[in-house]
Amino acid sequence: MRCVSHHGQTSLYPDELPLVFLTHNDAKLVPAFLSHYRQLGVTRFICVDDVSTDGTREFLLKQEDVDLWVSPVRYKDARRGRAWRETLLGLYGGPRWYVNVDSDEFLVYDRFEDRTLWPVIHGLEKAGVLRLPAPMLDMYPVDLSKADTNLLSSRAPWEIADHLDSSGYTLSTTKRAISIKGGARKREFDADLELIKYPLIYWDDECRFGPSIHQPLPYRRNFAGMMGALLHFKFFSDYEKDIREAARDGQYFDNAAAYSKMTDIIAKKGTLQLQSDESVKFTGSQQLLDLGFITPIAPAGPRR
Repeated sequence: MRCVSHHGQTSLYPDELPLVFLTHNDAKLVPAFLSHYRQLGVTRFICVDDVSTDGTREFLLKQEDVDLWVSPVRYKDARRGRAWRETLLGLYGGPRWYVNVDSDEFLVYDRFEDRTLWPVIHGLEKAGVLRLPAPMLDMYPVDLSKADTNLLSSRAPWEIADHLDSSGYTLSTTKRAISIKGGARKREFDADLELIKYPLIYWDDECRFGPSIHQPLPYRRNFAGMMGALLHFKFFSDYEKDIREAARDGQYFDNAAAYSKMTDIIAKKGTLQLQSDESVKFTGSQQLLDLGFITPIAPAGPRR
């Protein structure tokens, strides 16, 4: 990998909160993504851009708090991005806390609307927990045709793709990690996708991403309470184009078989309708607490 835009060094100040993310052709979401995490207290964005052609890279190059990296290999050949993450976390160093997400994943938690991530980190530290498991909740609009991506320039993504499934999930544990499956993609496309991720992680010499981003090593750290959730944004008015590209590109698990299946189902159905009896409109962190997707932060900790 090589860095095409950064501060000239890969060192971090002790009080910084860095975020590592991967992106590919996500120009519609990246401005809102950066804004969201800046409000949560992130001070440095460390990004690998996987050959974007839609203006994503050009936009990121203009951001003073973004270190932009590129790679001679594609996402799939970098162990679906895990090799990139491990390389960057090694370069920037630990032990320290990192946010670890993709550009379509927005971390939320108890009162994220008015406080930064530091109370979450303090709560994890007090509990002796070194990473935060979080369910990935697929967000979608009632009417896909009206979910214009141009609206993302002035509105949060959850104000446009503003619904989620309130039930229909299964939770289990293995020897390696928590497992959560279900949601809108399972309901509509029978996509048996793992929804658990670890978007906040204390990275030290013991850590690796191993066989799966959903089961980081060491495994014993993967069983904490879920004080956060990831709002996942795949469905706007341009969803068909994005899903076709993902299927054609073949970078995801099993040569993007899940996306190929989605394109087939969309072709048969014509217009996709994601709303169901399980759908609820997203209203904020209190709703996620009430539904049981997240647990309260304890202690609240000082605001930073």
